[in-house]
Amino acid sequence: MDKKPITILGIDPGTNIMGYGLIEVVDNKPRILQVGVIKTAGFTDHYQKLRHIFDRTNALLKELQPDELAIESPFYGKDIQAMLKLGRAQGVVMGLALSREIPVFEYAPLKVKQSITGMGRAAKEQVAFFLKNMFTLNELPKELDATDAVAVAVCHYLQMKNPVGKSGIKSWGDFVKKNPDRVK
Repeated sequence: MDKKPITILGIDPGTNIMGYGLIEVVDNKPRILQVGVIKTAGFTDHYQKLRHIFDRTNALLKELQPDELAIESPFYGKDIQAMLKLGRAQGVVMGLALSREIPVFEYAPLKVKQSITGMGRAAKEQVAFFLKNMFTLNELPKELDATDAVAVAVCHYLQMKNPVGKSGIKSWGDFVKKNPDRVK
């Protein structure tokens, strides 16, 4: 019996360019439905950028109606102000999803890159290359923020398939102990 298709909206948050990618998983096979970016280049005020992110994300959630949202967490950098601004943009998106009762899942950049390329420190171009091959596409969007968003959605899909880390299970050994009937 096939499971119900699920749609996952991946978000690569940013205050200048925010990437998004919607994938659908049918019969345990993901496919890309939509990718794009939200740009805030016309706004100089940070709060106006947040308002634009709010408005565009709200419209996206209404249009795409994802089952789940996967978002990349801010990473620690040397510029604490940039990290705070990025966290605010992420918070806007998370709040909108939660207000629509869309479950939110957060992934560190290293986890996303590791799940796509096998290397936690992969460059954005490498992530895009792997996605292009994974989905056998002729081309991907030029904006790497959009491909990063697809990577976040795919990372979430891969985590859904992996029972380790769910329900208090911390390792494969723990999984085997708690689920002897599922291991042969």
